[in-house]
Amino acid sequence: MEKQKIGIASDHAGYQMKEFLVGYLDSLGFDVYDFGTDSEESVDYPDYAHPLAEAIEKGELPRGIGLCGSGEGIAMTLNKHQGIRAALCWTPEIAELSRRHNDVNVVALPARFIDNVTAAAIVDQFLNTPFEGGRHERRIKKIPVASSQS
Repeated sequence: MEKQKIGIASDHAGYQMKEFLVGYLDSLGFDVYDFGTDSEESVDYPDYAHPLAEAIEKGELPRGIGLCGSGEGIAMTLNKHQGIRAALCWTPEIAELSRRHNDVNVVALPARFIDNVTAAAIVDQFLNTPFEGGRHERRIKKIPVASSQS
C-alpha cells in the first residue's frame, strides 16, 4: 500500500513546529515532502510557500501544511495560487469547518501562537475531516479568478 503524501513548508518562525509535525506525520505513516526551511535563520516565507503550492497545483501532492509566525503571510502567499484553498487555523474546530465547508487543501498554522499539541490536533482534523459537498461545492467553484486573457 502506497503511503499518503503531504507537503509542508515554513519560514524561520515555524521551523521548530514544522520539525515536530514532520515527525508526527511520519509516525502516522505519511510520506512527507519538506519544502523547508531548514533552520531558524531568518528567511522569507514566500520562498517556501510557492514551491509547496506549485506541487499541489501540479497534482504531485494532494495537500499541505504551511507555517509562519502568525500563519497570515504564508496563507496569503499560498492563496495567490488558483489551485490552492489555504485556511489559517488556530483551533481544531476551525480546521474541521474549513475542510467540511471550504474543502481546504492547505492548512496554515500560526506557529508563534499555538503549541505542538494544538498543532497536531489541528492537523488531525485537517487530515480526517471530509468535504461535505452539496451547497458548498457551488461556492468553491466561484473562488478561482477567471483569466482575463483569451
